[in-house]
Amino acid sequence: MKPPHAANDNLIDRTREVWKPRLGHNLSREDARQIAENVTGFFAILGEWSRAEIPVPANDTTEPSTSDADEMRDES
Repeated sequence: MKPPHAANDNLIDRTREVWKPRLGHNLSREDARQIAENVTGFFAILGEWSRAEIPVPANDTTEPSTSDADEMRDES
């Protein structure tokens, strides 16, 4: 089994390989780490937005949040 840092080192090395031709110059390990972190963050945000857009089914049996319960009482 590889040490945990080996996966991180592989990610940084791969990031440098992928981005070097696109940028036209060598990247430092810190540059590659920042790129990988930014790309990961970008896709995390897209995932959050995607989950936020999923409609709640009409037959949802979960309990309403306290704000939903308050709104239901106010409508009566």
